[in-house]
Amino acid sequence: MKDFPMLKILDLFRPIFELFGVEYPIMRKILNVKLTMDSRRTPTIFNQNNKKKHKDEDNGIIKSLGMYVLLSLMLIPLVIFRKSYIFSMSAFFGIVMFLVMTSMISDFSNVLLDIKDKGILHTKPIAKKTVTAAKTVHISIYLLLITASLTALPIVIGTFKHGFLFLIMAIFELILLNLFIVVLTSIIYYFILRFFDGEKLKDIINYVQIGLSISILVGYQLVGRAFSLVNLDIKFSPSWWQFLIPPIWFGAPFELILNRHSSIYLTCFSLLAIIIPIIAIGVYNAMMPSFEKNLQKLTNNSGIVKKKENKWKNWLSSVICRSNEERVFFRFADLMMRNEREFRLKVYPSLGLSIVLPFVFLFNQLQLSSYHHLASGKSYLTIYMSCLIIPNAISMLKYSGKYKGAWIYKTAPVTNLAPLYSATLKAFIANLYFPVYIVLSLIFIGIFGIKIIPHLLVVFVSSILYTVICSNYLKGTLPFSESFDDAQANSGIKIFIAMIIGGILALIHYGVTFIPFGVFIYLLVLIIVTFISWKQAYKTIWKY
Repeated sequence: MKDFPMLKILDLFRPIFELFGVEYPIMRKILNVKLTMDSRRTPTIFNQNNKKKHKDEDNGIIKSLGMYVLLSLMLIPLVIFRKSYIFSMSAFFGIVMFLVMTSMISDFSNVLLDIKDKGILHTKPIAKKTVTAAKTVHISIYLLLITASLTALPIVIGTFKHGFLFLIMAIFELILLNLFIVVLTSIIYYFILRFFDGEKLKDIINYVQIGLSISILVGYQLVGRAFSLVNLDIKFSPSWWQFLIPPIWFGAPFELILNRHSSIYLTCFSLLAIIIPIIAIGVYNAMMPSFEKNLQKLTNNSGIVKKKENKWKNWLSSVICRSNEERVFFRFADLMMRNEREFRLKVYPSLGLSIVLPFVFLFNQLQLSSYHHLASGKSYLTIYMSCLIIPNAISMLKYSGKYKGAWIYKTAPVTNLAPLYSATLKAFIANLYFPVYIVLSLIFIGIFGIKIIPHLLVVFVSSILYTVICSNYLKGTLPFSESFDDAQANSGIKIFIAMIIGGILALIHYGVTFIPFGVFIYLLVLIIVTFISWKQAYKTIWKY
């Protein structure tokens, strides 16, 4: 078994563990096994491009930490901003708190919620202190790695800027912040498990994973903008509601000590930064027995989930599906997309990015021109960015966590499986693309006015045609019939080419805006071409 470097560092503290009655050799073996198992997971940030095998076990974790180092660049302008420490350091600790907490929930929730070892360790003559110490050190290792990756570079630069005292304060407060994060995350888990079952917790973790993936993607857009904060003249106006914002607690000591601005508010904030984490640890220890008891819900699958009949989906399937077989397949695909956690994890980040990117481009233009110039121009065509979800989602439609159940296609009393594929694409449009399109369209109408409605209709019909093109270009086996482990990285080239096709459709739309009545003529042509394309694309008889 591989001996991890962090365990060699831990060996230096062996006398301290033994002083508290911990059986260090046993604890070390437990940690070695846990870290070996953790190294075989792919972090959430890279789940979208997950490969089947990893030759280097630590590769995923190393890449994950490298991504956090890259994100730490956006924190550098904050630590060198010395006009207002309460602003800059509060923002610094706020970003660190968000990223560390979401990362702990998404990538390392199994560390906090690990109960698989109970059946093994609790049946062996191992002291409870040793098991508890192993779990505590396990959590601490990941907190140290994540926090160091995010803050090491900014803190080193901040030390050169503000002095050695800044370094001591930053390290001390990051330790307190990590204690607070662990307790806060555990309390969130506690109340979820207290009132809900394990399935609900798994769903929440899944959505946090999606949120983290979106945050990482959007974070790149914030890196450049963060530097514009350096020259702002910011004044701090204390108020009672700021006591409810933890990052301000941790930012206040820098203003109090380094800038020597004393006030009752700053003193109280600084005391909260020390007292609250210590109290939180006491609360955590008190609720630990109940928390461990509720963790057993994660292993219980006895809860019966009652599905309500969705009248809206039934009506929609009767409208857009031509045959009874296609309606059945539509409801099947609808259920698979809503219930497959791994499918959501791989597709929803691109969905979130499809919503965010059009506004990123609009904000970039606002920095160069006025709002009036923006609203009177053709920037509404940035809504084509919403089509980014189409090639990525279609390439994922053939994968499923329950792929072994694909034998049902062979036993189903149907001779033509073409309706399965067309119904799956219709379910994708109805469930994923159309909600994004509607939200963006309403916002864009508010920005550009009702004059863009014909253009929005062109975008929608173009997106359906784009779906047909991508489905025929990217299609492989039947929907939901392959394992996610078989998703190959080389499909990224095909997706990139498919995105170029989407860009061509946007350019054609831009070109017809210069022709009188060109948009209406183009819309009519698009409807005819899309109708014929859809009808011809799925005439093939699919066999499983």
